[in-house]
Amino acid sequence: MIDNPRLDLVIADRGRSLAIALALVGVLALVGAGWVAATPGTSTTTEEVDQETVATEVTTSATIVEDGPWEAGTELEENPVYTLPEAPELTLTAETSVPSDDAEVVHEVHVRHEAEHEDAVFWEETVREERTAAAIEDDVARSETTIDVDALAAERADVEAEFDDVGTVRTVLEVVAVYDTGTHADEQTVSSQLELTEDAYWLEESELTESTDHSETAQVEVGESPNAAAVAGLAALGLLALAGAGVVHTRRPIDPESARRSVHERRYAEWISEGSIPMWVGDYHVELDTLEDVVDVAIDTNARVVHDRQRGLFAVVNDNVVYYHSERGKWERTAWPELELGNTAAETSDGSAIAAEESVGELPDPDDDDAWERI
Repeated sequence: MIDNPRLDLVIADRGRSLAIALALVGVLALVGAGWVAATPGTSTTTEEVDQETVATEVTTSATIVEDGPWEAGTELEENPVYTLPEAPELTLTAETSVPSDDAEVVHEVHVRHEAEHEDAVFWEETVREERTAAAIEDDVARSETTIDVDALAAERADVEAEFDDVGTVRTVLEVVAVYDTGTHADEQTVSSQLELTEDAYWLEESELTESTDHSETAQVEVGESPNAAAVAGLAALGLLALAGAGVVHTRRPIDPESARRSVHERRYAEWISEGSIPMWVGDYHVELDTLEDVVDVAIDTNARVVHDRQRGLFAVVNDNVVYYHSERGKWERTAWPELELGNTAAETSDGSAIAAEESVGELPDPDDDDAWERI
């Protein structure tokens, strides 16, 4: 049990109110801990929604039209090079992956001739070879376009003749996928330079792919986990408050005057010494109202306060004057605590009775044996 006079004094003065307040705080804290655990908060965060990916891939193929290195009718796919005149036509197959079959996809194939001087294009001409609304199956839009490479080579030769000794001419094949998924609409372009010689042709880019990710941002409320620190803190507060209410209840009742005196004893302990005070010390006895008054006298006279526990007395002896404070009241009651100071009669040694007022009018002389016998 906690030995604290100040706590005893508070309990003595306001014990019932303090116990009720602590119990109320404990209950409210435990209810609050349960509420925090049961109702976690929410926070707002930015998330990507309506995410979609659209990807386009172009592959090449050619059919052998006359015998040579390959038999006529052979289908060549994704060859790094195609020869002339065995494969005069190049087929471009475009496949665009979309989120669903409800999307719309259009494939456009362009052939562009460019004239370049010192790495800068100064002339270009673009011809659209084909525009196809691609059929979609299993979320893939597919179309095929055939390019007459012989005719393309003739066009290229004409352009080179025009810009002979002026610049370098190059030819670019370009596939544009125009799409609308219902949520997002955009286009993708896949292109590669077409290299041409008298006997063969090939695409400079080995992989013709393009991919686009689409999304939108939105503010989304996200549930948070309960605040563990708050729950633990409220629970601990509730338990401590209930424990405190129990302590207050078990320490009651406490005498306020006794508690207040204990507070003063501890406060002025450096001025108080334990001891025994003779009954007949001093000629004059001055009763003071509080222990603080006795300590003040000790401070003023540079003396010690003697605490006689047996008599419940605090006293300062200064010459023939005793300044004291006692819970029993008058000096006579501290000196003779067992003596009944009422209206009853005291009996003498010879059997005669004397009035109580006479027996306690003055204390007997310590050397008077007859007086001691009468008491």
